[in-house]
Amino acid sequence: MNAPERITSIAMLHKVLGMERPAHPLISVFDFNSVRLKEQTILRSLITDFYIIALKKDCAGNKFRYGQDYYDFEQGIMYFLAPQQVMHFTDILLNDVEGFVLVVHPDFLHSYGLGTTIREYGYFSYSSNEALNLSEKEEGAVMAIIHNIEREVDANMDAFTHDLLVSNLQLLLTYSDRFYHRQFLTSRKANSALLNKLENILDTAFGTASLLESGVPSVQSIAEQLNLSPNYLSDLLRVQTGQTTQQHIQDRLIAKAKELLSTTTLSISEIAYQLGFEHPQSFHRLFKNRTSISPVKFRASFN
Repeated sequence: MNAPERITSIAMLHKVLGMERPAHPLISVFDFNSVRLKEQTILRSLITDFYIIALKKDCAGNKFRYGQDYYDFEQGIMYFLAPQQVMHFTDILLNDVEGFVLVVHPDFLHSYGLGTTIREYGYFSYSSNEALNLSEKEEGAVMAIIHNIEREVDANMDAFTHDLLVSNLQLLLTYSDRFYHRQFLTSRKANSALLNKLENILDTAFGTASLLESGVPSVQSIAEQLNLSPNYLSDLLRVQTGQTTQQHIQDRLIAKAKELLSTTTLSISEIAYQLGFEHPQSFHRLFKNRTSISPVKFRASFN
């Protein structure tokens, strides 16, 4: 596979897509209808230095991939990419795509709180099969904000322009958070099956006599077994159960620790080592934080 084409500026992206120069060097909104690639031009892969938010309405039956997964754009979906993520295109003519794209360079957010907090929106690192499916009403809300941003970008800059653009971007991200929350709640059947699989994975991991060989499962390894990205899994679990993947793992770890403390004569250090802790102090700290009692006092309660 050829190396992805590196796009270092929004102006460069416009040029690659055969469009006019952007009205602003650090933020741009464009409709796919404005893309003017040469006839039969096919993009294979891109990597950019900026954030991308896109709503794809139709891809003429073709597929688009980022990360390791493909997504069939038969329905309108919204996806988010952070800087340095690779987009792979498989036999897809951008001239056949309908929808919009919003691109924002990190420098545009410099000196604004959003410049830091935008990294906390986990969906910028979701896999393509975890894209946001919008209802007609939700799509209308998104498009209204996009049109606001588009108007501000195209208007003459004044003292309020930058603040208004950042405020609208923040509003768009907040709505996206809300719609993902709805998506987590409405996919109950699929999520129930996923939670069962998660419990089975944890049962297998912590049901062994010793975790020395296999080790405590990581968030990454569990996500891979469930064919999900780590952030998507944790966000889904937080909505469904109130706890992240890491907290679920810690619950099982504490349950195993209680079992060993109450049914064996292993020392605290031996138990800590068996549970994968390099230092007993780390085990002691986690156990007390999660149970409000030290391992020693917990064991003493059974004697």
